[in-house]
Amino acid sequence: MKSRIPGLVFAFALLVPPARPQQPRQNNSVITFTVNSEIVLTNVVVRDKRTGQLVRGLTARDFSIREDGKPQRIVSFDYENVDEATPLDEATINAVAPNGIFGARSRVAAQQQLHNHRLVVMFFDLTSMQPEDVARSQEAARNYIEKQMRPADLVAVISLNATLSLDQDFTADKQRLLRAVNSYSGTEEQGFAPGATSTTNQVEDATSFAPDEEEYNDMNTDRELFAIEDIAKSLTYLTEKKSLLYFSGGIQRDGIENQASLNAATNAAVRANLSVYSVDARGLEAISPLGDATTGSLRGANSYNGAATQNNLDANFDTQEVLQTLSSDTGGKAFFDTNDFSPAFAQMQKDTSAYYVIGYHSTDPRRDGRYRRISIRADRRDVKIEYRRGYYAPADFRHATKDEREQQLEDELASPLPATDLPVYLEALYFRQAPGRFFVPISLVVPGAEIPFVKGGDRDKATLDIIGQVRDMNGRDIGDVRDTVKLAVNEAEQVRQKNVQYTTGFSLPTGKYHLKVVVRENETGRMGSFETDLFVPDLRKVPLKMSSVVLASQLTPAKKQQVSPLARNGQEMVPNLPHVFRQNQHLYLLYEVYDPAHAAVVKTAAAKSAKGRKPEAVPVRVMTSIEFLRGSAKVFETPVVQAVRINVPGRDAVVFQFDLPLESLKPGTYICQINVIDDAGGTFTFPRTALLIRPAIQNSAAPASGGS
Repeated sequence: MKSRIPGLVFAFALLVPPARPQQPRQNNSVITFTVNSEIVLTNVVVRDKRTGQLVRGLTARDFSIREDGKPQRIVSFDYENVDEATPLDEATINAVAPNGIFGARSRVAAQQQLHNHRLVVMFFDLTSMQPEDVARSQEAARNYIEKQMRPADLVAVISLNATLSLDQDFTADKQRLLRAVNSYSGTEEQGFAPGATSTTNQVEDATSFAPDEEEYNDMNTDRELFAIEDIAKSLTYLTEKKSLLYFSGGIQRDGIENQASLNAATNAAVRANLSVYSVDARGLEAISPLGDATTGSLRGANSYNGAATQNNLDANFDTQEVLQTLSSDTGGKAFFDTNDFSPAFAQMQKDTSAYYVIGYHSTDPRRDGRYRRISIRADRRDVKIEYRRGYYAPADFRHATKDEREQQLEDELASPLPATDLPVYLEALYFRQAPGRFFVPISLVVPGAEIPFVKGGDRDKATLDIIGQVRDMNGRDIGDVRDTVKLAVNEAEQVRQKNVQYTTGFSLPTGKYHLKVVVRENETGRMGSFETDLFVPDLRKVPLKMSSVVLASQLTPAKKQQVSPLARNGQEMVPNLPHVFRQNQHLYLLYEVYDPAHAAVVKTAAAKSAKGRKPEAVPVRVMTSIEFLRGSAKVFETPVVQAVRINVPGRDAVVFQFDLPLESLKPGTYICQINVIDDAGGTFTFPRTALLIRPAIQNSAAPASGGS
């Protein structure tokens, strides 16, 4: 049975953040293979089937190409061969691109000069690496520059620490490259590695319209994937194959956001013809069954029965899984469990030594934005060819009919590839309705800066179409949503600097599901999607049964006849997705504890029954407090709150709410720990989550406070 609560909230954030320090994210609607003047370009590598060697000397007559099964006429043909490259000196590069190739103003000239050259980006993810990992990566990069780098190679150096930094634009100057690589000492503060300090075993509790898209990059575990997406988009205009040597200490999959960000990064790389060669900078590791020095001593039998070893192996594999997916889906290769990183450079050079660039005018004139499949054949049976398998056609949204627009939403919902032109952020929570059944609030956010407003009467107006679907692991439709959100404001400029949040919800039984939501703004037709696996826990197996923890910075009046665990005492919490707050805001927390003292009741009832006596009720006594940590130091803690009765009898729940002014806390990153002890039941839990407090904005009104 499908079960859904309709859209509950859409609202605007209150605060305007400072401008982003890094380069602005591009939102170009670019197809998989670069299209110039309606020419579709794709790169083809031809190898001998028997020897695997590159096959040179072919002409356009040796190839045939089809799009969606229909023959196409080849109108342009080029051959890139690094052995025939003319070395470029720095004067030539600067004359071609005064601001560097990343920011080249004369792109046509740049492409002419780059003919037969290999474009390599070395990307150092400093946020994920320990000092010794950085040192190994530096040594491998220096070895490539000094010994493996060829005259045809143009190399750029990028790093991710507090921000994404272009440390050296494309150059053949080895001394410049060495200076950039040597600048990473490995001893500087590596910044906050998102997800590394969060120990909560619940669905990450955060759902709010944050002040700005920038704040998601401050705390989100996907900063690395956002960085790769930005790099790919910056290089989309170059038709040559590009290679990204990605040095990382692994990416931890933490929370439900990762899959959408991973798909977006992969999609951007495929469109830009960028292959990712992932290198695990940790090298060859000996995994101890008792863990390393960063973990506490184990207790129980896990260290003796192999469970601890398996857990450590699984944790290490999880950090490599994203790297493997990035490489395999973009045509690169991943290198794990080795201290010799030189094969990564050798493989990259081998894959980009020689290739053909084939162009054609599509016989399909429709600008429907759909995925078109390409098939290429060589007129020789002794060769095998490698090429991208398709591209996205240009889209002309304004000329689409109502039925066509609706079909676009349906097609995107069913598409295996994500839409990434419109940023979408989403968070899911869970609250128990009855044994084995949960209400799952779903909140999604679209940055206001991404929504174009048009004048209508005395107001600026915009609309968003939202379509979503929840399926079980057998592919059956469990719930869906289809809404159109109408925005009408007097000053659209204020909205563009803030964010729009939409909330809906599903009633689901315990189990694992797949959720996908597509959002479209209806002025240009840009779409964004969010796709993830959704896990509704079985609380019967948990000693202390607890809901998600909601962190919010705003309260809104609850709608009449609205049934939602986020609404109490006439006010509804608007969850804060990125966990980013201002000093002049309040932090509102909400969570529920189910069946308190249940274990003690069962134990006492069994003992009384064995003696033939009537069981006595065990009183409820649940204690909780909130504390903030910076490093190992506790900087703030609330008084302990004690509950001695169930305050939501229909759901056997004890609800806790906190209202914490943040003005006394200094700006910075904190770990918020929620202490919950069921004293009568003898159980406890201490979920943690990271949050960021920013300075208060001067001369701005603080949000209204409330709650209990």
